[in-house]
Amino acid sequence: MNATGPRPKVGLVLPGGGARAAYQVGVLKGLAQMLPQDAPLPFPVISGTSAGAINAALIACHAQDFRHGVAYLDHVWREIRSDKVFKIGAWNALKTSARWISTLLSGGMDRHNPISLLDHAPLRELLREHIDFNRLEEAIDAGALDALAITASGYTSARSISFFQGKRGLEPWHRARRLGQPVELTLDHVMASLALPVIFPATCIGREYFGDGSMRQSAPLSPVVHLGADRVLVIALRNEQPNRLPLEEEQVPYPSLGQVAGYLLDTLFMDSIYGDLERLQRINSTVSRMPGKPGDGQQLKVIDTLVITPSEDIRDIAQRHKHEFPASVRFLLRGVGGLNRSGSQLLSYLLFEAKYCRDLIDLGVRDAQTQKDQLLAFINGEWIEQKLPIDS
Repeated sequence: MNATGPRPKVGLVLPGGGARAAYQVGVLKGLAQMLPQDAPLPFPVISGTSAGAINAALIACHAQDFRHGVAYLDHVWREIRSDKVFKIGAWNALKTSARWISTLLSGGMDRHNPISLLDHAPLRELLREHIDFNRLEEAIDAGALDALAITASGYTSARSISFFQGKRGLEPWHRARRLGQPVELTLDHVMASLALPVIFPATCIGREYFGDGSMRQSAPLSPVVHLGADRVLVIALRNEQPNRLPLEEEQVPYPSLGQVAGYLLDTLFMDSIYGDLERLQRINSTVSRMPGKPGDGQQLKVIDTLVITPSEDIRDIAQRHKHEFPASVRFLLRGVGGLNRSGSQLLSYLLFEAKYCRDLIDLGVRDAQTQKDQLLAFINGEWIEQKLPIDS
């Protein structure tokens, strides 16, 4: 523990990543096993985006009993199935395809134009059953949690809005195309944050429709810093080993639609978090070189970070489980090349099936245990040195 001053306030950042977010559950489970049985949440400030918002909300609502909250979250992900996330079946697939074809042929003049490719009503019901937002305010009142932030993207305002609920005294913030807005969080905020454009329908909050929070989130670390975090733990969802380039004699096939879609999702969910980490590194370097002690009359301060990333390539794990998709989903993915090796990226984000998610949870537990000393030192306020994945 840091003996030279008050214990730093640790913020937890859970970015989006579709089904990959099961990995975050594993890391949190591994951490919970390291702490005392009745330990409260070690992260006073939490920020979640897209699928990460599901994990953030559920953990925050169980802030007074961290291990119980993680066990609850673990149960939800271990029992997940595609039909608990979106409506599936041959009839639904055929009906959706027919409506989109009709819309294209009619130039959008059809009276019943589709609003999304998939209907995620089952996911709303699943989350309604498991997330009790009344417990969120109880945790805040008990001092177990300072704030929870959930980020979504406004289609009308073209802004990234971090909706947050927290203790008194927290101030909203305004930056270019992004702001923090105090609210009483509801299930609508979570559904808005995970509403992938075109894939899932947008959610109306107030006078505006919102979509996936990753779309315009240029500074994913910003919410926890604005809400008082002194150091930030990020549970990222991408193994940073570069892809192998083809050899000179290899024939390079044209990218399939599934490969392009996976690339777009990867860019949407992952690139901004690493861009923000690079920016934070530069700020930390600048602040550390300023005369005087950081924090003594300075507006800038050093924000320590710890990034946990998968030790295995999640695309390989997805390939091993692709047969678990329901037949109707496999049919649609096969048509766009999503079941080929080149479509592994897309598979890894959409494979909401129990065996795949259990493998990701188990991987997260192992990775947390491997970094046990670093994790415990970090949440206890000790200084650690970490080479970020973006440095390699």
